[in-house]
Amino acid sequence: MENKILNQKLQEVLGLETSPIAVKIIKTEDPLPDIKLPTQNSRYCQLLMLAKKGQTLMLNAEKIACPAAKAALGLGPLVEKISSGEMLCTLGLFTSKEAAAKTMKAIPRIKLGSVKAVVAGPLKDFPMEPDVVVVESVPEHIMWLGLAANFKEGGRLYFNSSIFQAECVDVTTVPYLTGKVNMSPGCYGCRQATDTPPEHMFIGIPAKLLPEIVESLEALSKKAMKAVREKNVYALYTKGLRDDKITL
Repeated sequence: MENKILNQKLQEVLGLETSPIAVKIIKTEDPLPDIKLPTQNSRYCQLLMLAKKGQTLMLNAEKIACPAAKAALGLGPLVEKISSGEMLCTLGLFTSKEAAAKTMKAIPRIKLGSVKAVVAGPLKDFPMEPDVVVVESVPEHIMWLGLAANFKEGGRLYFNSSIFQAECVDVTTVPYLTGKVNMSPGCYGCRQATDTPPEHMFIGIPAKLLPEIVESLEALSKKAMKAVREKNVYALYTKGLRDDKITL
């Protein structure tokens, strides 16, 4: 299924207000695509913000502004000020340097030196085969995507997050390394540095899984999604409350 069709189905079935974001990790041995760099140094989460608004751009080690994301994406080593926990503790994210350092030690990262750039843009016209597709939206949309990922095989989903490095790690690096979907409520960095509203969260989907997830999403929309959005059970319950002269 083409990116354009996948994008259209995701937006129509869920009612997304912004485009799903396609991400391509450019390995060291691969040629660089003819994609523009941002006009100014940018964080990875800012790259995704521009992507959901319609721009396809590339970040390399020189242009990426966030040292934590740079390390997560394999574009550079993690600086000692972050790995030691000093910076995160200073920001007020942890009660001690030890707690922050423990968190940083546990964060998954793409192998240092294996990547030379990362490209992100709207899925509908992304010029290459993506590795990961990121959706930022309200929890109800993310819920359906999570259920769609489990629709055929069943089981449970387990999510990997430290509530830090949400976009660069939780919904990009983790799906890229594991081949599994991963959700994130967001983090300090992306909520401070982008226009992500308080009510939004994220899901990262390995691109190879997207056609099946979209197919499952369409199946869910025919019955389960329709029933949930109509809220018939809630309507019956509130009618009973009104009959009993109880107001919510």
